[in-house]
Amino acid sequence: MGKAVQDQNDEDLAIRRERILNAAFSAFMKEGYAETSTLEIATRARVSKRALYELVGTKQEILAACISERARRFSVAADATIPADRDGLARALTAFGANLMREVSDPNVVATFRLAIAEAVAAPEAAWALESIGRNARRNALRELMTQAQAAGLVRGDPAEMAEQFFALLWGDLQISLLLRVTERPTESDCTRRARAAATNFLKLHPS
Repeated sequence: MGKAVQDQNDEDLAIRRERILNAAFSAFMKEGYAETSTLEIATRARVSKRALYELVGTKQEILAACISERARRFSVAADATIPADRDGLARALTAFGANLMREVSDPNVVATFRLAIAEAVAAPEAAWALESIGRNARRNALRELMTQAQAAGLVRGDPAEMAEQFFALLWGDLQISLLLRVTERPTESDCTRRARAAATNFLKLHPS
C-alpha cells in the first residue's frame, strides 16, 4: 500500500512539473524570457511559487529544463544495423536524414531553437542544453554510423567530417529559412527526397 501511494505521489509530481514546463514555455514564447516572471509561470501552471521552485527551480533553471525536455524529444538515433554494402549505407543515410528533417522541422522544435537563440545571452545554459542533448546526440549517432561504414570499407574519410558534410548536404539553408519563417515546413515526401539526394551526393564525394 505504501509503495502504491508513493508511486501515485511521484506521478502527481511529474504531472505538475510537466504543467510548469509547458506553462513556462508558452509564456517565454509569448512574452520573452526577460519579461516573464516566476509568478506568471506559477499562475499559468496553477501552482504556488514555492512548488514551482521545489519542482523545477529558478527561472533560468526552468528555461534550461524547457529546452532540455524538448531536445530529448527530437534526438534522433542512427539505425543500429551496420550497413553491409553501399546500397545499405545509402538506405541508412536516407532513413536517418528523412527522420531528422521530420523531427527538427516540427514547429515546436523550431520554436525551441528560436527561444534558445533569443535567450543565448540572458540564459546561455538553455543554448548549451539544446546543443548537448539535441544536436550533439544526433551528431554522435551519425558519426557512429560513419565509423561503422568506414570500418566496413564502404567510405574513406574522417567520420566527424563526413557527418558534418552529410548534414550540410541534407539541410542547405533550409533550417535558417525555417527559423526566419520565410519558408514552409517540408512535407513527408520533401523530407525523403532531400534525404535521398543528400545520401546520393554524399556517396559520390566518398568512394569506397
